[in-house]
Amino acid sequence: IYGGYGYIKDYPLEMFFRDAKVLEVFSGSVDYRKVLVGKLLTS
Repeated sequence: IYGGYGYIKDYPLEMFFRDAKVLEVFSGSVDYRKVLVGKLLTS
């Protein structure tokens, strides 16, 4: 959507994309969270 502006460090938008990736790494993958929630709901 934002093209190169999402990668240039001169724009705040780059920070949001970078932080979002870091949070994804710390919180685990989406697939892992789906499995975890499924186990919690079925146990």
